[in-house]
Amino acid sequence: MADSSEFDPQSILSHKYPDTTYTYTERDVVLYALGVGACGRDAVDGDELKYIYHENGQQFVQVLPTFAALFSLASAPNGFDLPGLQYDPRLLLHGQQYIELYRPFPSSGCIHNKVSLAGLHDKGKAAIIEIETKSYEKDSGELLCINRMTGFLRGAGGFSKSSQPYSYASYSSNKVSSVKIPKSQPFAVFEDCTQPSQALLYRLSGDYNPLHSDPMVAKVAGFSRPILHGLCTLGFSVRAIIKCICRGDPNLVKSISARFLLHVYPGETLITEMWLEGLRVIYQAKVKERNRTVLSGYVDIHRLSSAL
Repeated sequence: MADSSEFDPQSILSHKYPDTTYTYTERDVVLYALGVGACGRDAVDGDELKYIYHENGQQFVQVLPTFAALFSLASAPNGFDLPGLQYDPRLLLHGQQYIELYRPFPSSGCIHNKVSLAGLHDKGKAAIIEIETKSYEKDSGELLCINRMTGFLRGAGGFSKSSQPYSYASYSSNKVSSVKIPKSQPFAVFEDCTQPSQALLYRLSGDYNPLHSDPMVAKVAGFSRPILHGLCTLGFSVRAIIKCICRGDPNLVKSISARFLLHVYPGETLITEMWLEGLRVIYQAKVKERNRTVLSGYVDIHRLSSAL
């Protein structure tokens, strides 16, 4: 539990996170694409080879929209430290991820991240914190994307000084869209297999949490073996949506929202179910072997592919 005597809402709201810089190359883009399963089933997949290779040179490879999530990861290298809020980083759960995209990413670049507190909520036994990262192309100053990452901090609640639990959000609540999975048959279904080494490959994109690689750490956390990164599962599902709904065009993706529901073990099969509602794709991902839903959310697109 946080010490409520140390909690000062004004110091929380005035807290400034440092700006960060994230530089990436064509190699990082390709490594990320492989990490989220691109060309995993077919090395010459016509929809996905463009994320790995281009006949005119690697400077022309395309970047998956979920690559944006790496910017928010890089923007908080020291965690979610706030004055007066104590938490055990081992008890941190990644709850949700929201991404707005404003233009396609170049195959290499230098990103300037501006980080701010987007929300903080006292839930009694836990705290929910939302960190917003605005990412700009460093040279031009052009806004590329916005990430809002939600963390569930177990054991960090109970810091409110008043009887009314503390709750703060920097954005309008009507911008937060809840997702209800339709009861109708999905518009499209895509099945994909993760590899037993998937987490070991994905971690090379920057998330070195030993929960995804160390068997002993995984057991202490209550898992039989290391689990897949939630953002890796998201990459699989958004790839499926691009393939099935966008007909292979990643630039049709406008925004992405994801709620992480359950872990995935590397080597398990992911089934992504998609429902089309106007220009919004409602989706959920299930683990075939356990018949459990592990991820749900929506992807907004700019327009429908003419092939649909």
